[in-house]
Amino acid sequence: MTTTTSETQQTQQAQHEAAPHSEPKTYLNYIGGEWRPSVSGQTFDDINPAHQQEVVARFQRSTPADIDAALHAAEEALPHWRATPAPQRGEIILRAALLLEQRQHELARDMTREMGKPLRETIGDIQTAIDFGKFVAGEGRRAEGETVPSALADKMCLTIRQPLGVVGIITPWNFPMAIPAWKTFPALLAGNTVVLKPASDTPLSAAHLTEILIEAGLPAGVLNFVTGPGGSLGDALVTDARVAMISLTGSTEVGKHVAELCGRDLRRCSLELGGKNAVIVMDDANIEEAVKAVAWAGFGTTGQRCTATSRVIVHEKVARRFAEGLVAEAEKLRVGDGLAAETGMGPLVNAGRVTAVHEYTEIGQLEGATLLTGGRPLQEGELADGAYYAPTVFADVKPHMRIAQEEVFGPFVSIIPVASYEEAVEVANSTIYGLSCAIFTESARTVFRAMRDLNAGLVYINAGTTGAEPHLPFGGTKQSGNGHRELGRKAVEEFSEVKTVFVSYPQVE
Repeated sequence: MTTTTSETQQTQQAQHEAAPHSEPKTYLNYIGGEWRPSVSGQTFDDINPAHQQEVVARFQRSTPADIDAALHAAEEALPHWRATPAPQRGEIILRAALLLEQRQHELARDMTREMGKPLRETIGDIQTAIDFGKFVAGEGRRAEGETVPSALADKMCLTIRQPLGVVGIITPWNFPMAIPAWKTFPALLAGNTVVLKPASDTPLSAAHLTEILIEAGLPAGVLNFVTGPGGSLGDALVTDARVAMISLTGSTEVGKHVAELCGRDLRRCSLELGGKNAVIVMDDANIEEAVKAVAWAGFGTTGQRCTATSRVIVHEKVARRFAEGLVAEAEKLRVGDGLAAETGMGPLVNAGRVTAVHEYTEIGQLEGATLLTGGRPLQEGELADGAYYAPTVFADVKPHMRIAQEEVFGPFVSIIPVASYEEAVEVANSTIYGLSCAIFTESARTVFRAMRDLNAGLVYINAGTTGAEPHLPFGGTKQSGNGHRELGRKAVEEFSEVKTVFVSYPQVE
């Protein structure tokens, strides 16, 4: 689990330690092709969670008036952008992907400073944006509809895909480049204009994405970037009649609020929400393989992934052996600043998350689960000024316990013993969520049964619950979303309207 040392990472760390931090840069909103301050005249700090006294950058504390200006600019730019041929739109996105590739390590370092996860993970975050940008660019030259025969003579039928209009995109802090990219790229390729509102914990990565799209040739007004408080800005964006669609990644609670607001006027919304993801470990599984996979899926990104493994449903015959292995992995995990080459797990995104995760440790103990390791903030020595929490493992967890039902969003894994495959599936499907699920087994019969039986949008066989590939759809069932899918060839369709066209051409007598 310790981060592999590379020459690039060592050089970056040395530069970080040697160079004093300069006055942080103040970033502006990008509206209508101009970088401009918020009408509020106020800013907020983007804080390094590994060193909470360090301000990474400053951003505009925007108001609904800034959202109004961004929507006006997006409306003004829409006619020209939707008339731009899709292959030309794709070329701009491809150029952006190549620019991200050129600057990947520099951008990854900034992301680690503002979000905390280790460099190998922030490099991977940006790689996802690169890969999906290349994939989506090619969609600009693919068939956008179908031509089908008519039941009538001298008539043909076809479908075409058209943009929705202005799209509002609201993104989270845990994947601050990948998720803005995998929403913005297909929205733009489909011919929409965009207002992007990133999470206030990680606006710098979204600002870099905006800068790169501008450099790639995106016309003024097509993408507008506004920062500030999620509540007031989100509601202003979601309720404005000029917005044709909202795309949100966030908590299930926030998703329900957005869905309610959009539902008032039947506005389209795409929601990618929470998860309480389970790994099933059968008694015939490769235990060492399962332990390694769960350690990565549970503690990678400090457990702050919607697909993170938070439950391990283990056959009682191997439960003790699995628990011992996972505890050993957790206890040897090096926690620290993500810029350090030896760091395996960085901080939580802010101090509030430390408090929230620790509350679940206390809940688990009150519920009667057994704390095997962790369960405390790490505030000693070089970790004293960071938002650190120890990798935490609970055993003897019952399926009805809150720690087995509610999303913790931290380095927190609950082990639930079961006696059979049937019981394992029942437990796995017992939460309100259905994002990601996995099973470890050497039985081909069990594999195919699990593919059928697990109620989740993503199913992994002999792998952890995390990871996505840009050419495959991503999304969940139940309260993990509202049925839409991101990534893959369907991504552009999510941001499109399908129009059916009937053409009659009878011979004129």
